[in-house]
Amino acid sequence: MNLPSTVEAIVAGIKPVDRTWIEKARERTTQLVMPPRALGRLHGFSERCCGIQRTLTPVLDNKAVVVMAGDHGIATEGVSAFPQEVTGAMVRTFLAGGAGINAIARHAGAKVWVVDMGIIPAIDPRKVTGGHLFKISKMGSGTASLAWGPAMPRETAERAVVTGFTHAAELFQAGVDLLGTGDMGIGNTTPSAAIGTVLADCSLDDMTGRGTGIDDDALVNKRALIAKGLEINRPDPRDGLDVLAKVGGFEIGGIAGLALAGAYFGKPVVVDGFISTAGALIAQSLCSTVTDYLFAGHQSEEPGHRLMLKRLGLTPILDLGLRLGEGTGGTLAMTILDSAVHMFKEVMTFAEAGVSEKTQ
Repeated sequence: MNLPSTVEAIVAGIKPVDRTWIEKARERTTQLVMPPRALGRLHGFSERCCGIQRTLTPVLDNKAVVVMAGDHGIATEGVSAFPQEVTGAMVRTFLAGGAGINAIARHAGAKVWVVDMGIIPAIDPRKVTGGHLFKISKMGSGTASLAWGPAMPRETAERAVVTGFTHAAELFQAGVDLLGTGDMGIGNTTPSAAIGTVLADCSLDDMTGRGTGIDDDALVNKRALIAKGLEINRPDPRDGLDVLAKVGGFEIGGIAGLALAGAYFGKPVVVDGFISTAGALIAQSLCSTVTDYLFAGHQSEEPGHRLMLKRLGLTPILDLGLRLGEGTGGTLAMTILDSAVHMFKEVMTFAEAGVSEKTQ
């Protein structure tokens, strides 16, 4: 099929979840051989999957995680505890299968894809282990520093979103049932905090945390740089592309595209932590319907993440004190969603089991 090539065309193809399928699923839930909603939130997860896939036999067997990678100009200004070179080194580690996301994805039965949305180094897929899982879609060699002007042109911001959409579309068309978002980019909690401050309508101090573990002085500097960037750029909270262009990141735009693709193709997408949720906020600002198709994998230790999730209207599946990113929390949550769907389909009804229902 021909894919849309603009954000406007993507949004035009998104429809709300059909609530009648959720109601049909809830009716089946009432018939399962157990006390009413005895498995708690698992019932809601399975019912939402039925609504998204428009069936009472949802399938989440084919899982994939897309780790979007990008570098940031702001990283040179002391906002991270790690040097910028770590971005490229970690991309190689993902491809070699040796990172946290790889271990968890193997457990969850998910394939990990890595997309270079704009890291500084040039990595040749033909010369690295796992290069067949590496996609190069560079928007540039890192963004400009948001503290001194826009992170990228508006045209590049839109291209980043459409590129993320296209990568997800290829996976969905190849049979992926459940997609997880991941990220890599030293310094990327800074643009994410800027996005959250604008789109979640909260204070900069409440939104901005320590990221990779910076000290008090570095945190003060980080907040000052974000404040400066917001003052200089004045991103429009009514325009997600404006926010992305002025204070965002290439990989954050890619993640927004992944979220939009889930809504476009009627597939569930599990959003990871702080950076991924910044991407989800961009997607929501472009199309409010997108949240019908999103699951919040977990709540991270970054203080602003809770505020982001509140703005999206999503309740995290897990709360384990995670702050790694990469897609790790979201991928862990995939196993919960998969369990919920199996429960929904495989538990007998009272009639099938020959068990008397509760009479009062």
